[in-house]
Amino acid sequence: MQIAETVTFAAAGPDRAAHLRGDTDRMAALLATGKVLPLWRGKVLMRDESALGWLAEGHAALAHGRSAIFLGLDTGGAAWFARDISDWSPEAGAEAVEHGFFDPSVQAHPALPDHLGFHELRGVMTALSPEEAALAATARAVLHWHRSHAYCATCGHASDMVMAGWQRSCPGCGAQHFPRTDPVVIMLVTQGNRTLLGRSSGWPEGMYSCLAGFVEPGESLESAVRREVLEETGVQIGPVRYLASQPWPFPASLMIGCAAEATSETITLDPAELEAAMWCSREDLLAAHAGQREDLKLPRNGSIAHFLLTNWLADRLD
Repeated sequence: MQIAETVTFAAAGPDRAAHLRGDTDRMAALLATGKVLPLWRGKVLMRDESALGWLAEGHAALAHGRSAIFLGLDTGGAAWFARDISDWSPEAGAEAVEHGFFDPSVQAHPALPDHLGFHELRGVMTALSPEEAALAATARAVLHWHRSHAYCATCGHASDMVMAGWQRSCPGCGAQHFPRTDPVVIMLVTQGNRTLLGRSSGWPEGMYSCLAGFVEPGESLESAVRREVLEETGVQIGPVRYLASQPWPFPASLMIGCAAEATSETITLDPAELEAAMWCSREDLLAAHAGQREDLKLPRNGSIAHFLLTNWLADRLD
């Protein structure tokens, strides 16, 4: 697909310079002169809601920060880092915000000026440049992995961050652990002029999206597409082809967009998977895209589901 890398978060991003991660002296020197992106409980620091809020190492707002992770180098050789400052607790809004729903609140740190605040990344992702979006996605995914994998999965001992944040090492048994990404297939299922859409319970009223599901061990992408669609809706799938992918750091998935041709049309809903499913025509989607259908809302702009549906409408999937 020629426009695959225009999906939000899918830009090439910085030079990750993996060969430098084990050089602690070089990392310290780069951190001293580099730029640091703080994240608070999964939220990224934003400047005027249009760009990431980079800070210099040593800034007071980073006082509660854990060890920095190295994101990469820009074209001039300057370094980008990220820090988790989730141990900071503002007077209000200190409850955890990573519960799977969108949190529109903005947290202001007392050491920062008014134009800087912590935002839910899903709410600002389309305002960022492709490069900054890729950096923010990387930072959020890796920092979340460190917070949820503080202990060795082999022996249970507390592990240590090493390799500039790209590895955890267990001092107890010597096991090495690496950030993980969970592959998820997301399917543009079509039959002629219609596409198959579903909605989960708890979604905003009227919102429908493409079907999606995790790839299981020992399963190909094509098999995962056919299994997920069949399990959720009872619809049989024929040919499957890859379209585009999107890193989705909520918390750590790789969304693999596929086109799938349905060979049956009867929907047999699995209520444990979906609240509702339906076939939707191009005309219905166009009306929803234009805001003319209160009962049908498209996925959030910036998501690969929105990308697949709008480009199917525009006939740009080749």
